[in-house]
Amino acid sequence: MQDLASEFEAERDHLTAVAYRMLGSRAEAEDAVQETWLRCAGALTDPAARAEIRDLRGWLTTATARICLDVLRSARVRREAYPGQWLPEPLVTRLTDAPALDPADRAVRDDELGMALMVVLERLTPEQRVAFVLHDAFGVPFDEIAGAMGSTAPAARQLASRARRAVTEGASRNTASPAEQRRVVEAFLGATETGDIDALMAVLAPDVVFVGDSGGYFPAARQPIVGAERVATFVLGLLRLMPGTAADLRAEIVEVDGGLGVLVDAVYKDGRPFRSVLSFAIHDGLVTAAFNQLNPEKMIRVPRVGADAAGWPPR
Repeated sequence: MQDLASEFEAERDHLTAVAYRMLGSRAEAEDAVQETWLRCAGALTDPAARAEIRDLRGWLTTATARICLDVLRSARVRREAYPGQWLPEPLVTRLTDAPALDPADRAVRDDELGMALMVVLERLTPEQRVAFVLHDAFGVPFDEIAGAMGSTAPAARQLASRARRAVTEGASRNTASPAEQRRVVEAFLGATETGDIDALMAVLAPDVVFVGDSGGYFPAARQPIVGAERVATFVLGLLRLMPGTAADLRAEIVEVDGGLGVLVDAVYKDGRPFRSVLSFAIHDGLVTAAFNQLNPEKMIRVPRVGADAAGWPPR
């Protein structure tokens, strides 16, 4: 049993990465991986049963996929009743902390899908999402995917193909290098700091999309906002509603799901905290999509703006 536990722990980071890409929630991913361990311990306690499995990683991956598929099917009902728009839990790292990133977090970020693609994955059926993630992100053969889903290999292949087509058609353009991301994010912040709507529109693609998830805790648009002028007006309007004073509102450029974004910490005048994580899709020097996470339930793992970060007092 001890050997099995050690073998499982060696695969935990990989399984967490698989589950996060399927579920969009680190907490749900960890729960799915723990359930995988319980199933593994129950099924493979007998050394003879363990000896029959030549590829433990493959067995665990498909077991995790089955669990995630059940979670996605039940989550669809919950998310249909979700107040407003739904965004995945952001994975945020302060740039100064990146070298010391927790191994599990680093595993989740390896070959990162990015927030723009994670959002598109939410539009897929549970079966399409599982087939796409397993095959396209982790290279699992279709016969193994079929086993995890209780279908056939041709059916799994078709699900992945449909998912791939939906991803290609629906994902916001996101091709910027780290240097280009930095230029665009700094230009975005500079324009918001000065309240210059023309400068802000200059860094937004004409068909830019803005999505906000407040979970019902804060005011947020219930539908995506589309178009440079509408998004610029909305963003500057949000800043006018920001809580607190310049002295207790701070922002920092951080890594969000493998790309650059902005972390904001502020305090309402009555002492209530306000936090926001803004991430971007960027193409040809323009923001093609912006994703604003405000739901405090999805910010539990997000670090605070560092004391060494420059202040950002919007005027």
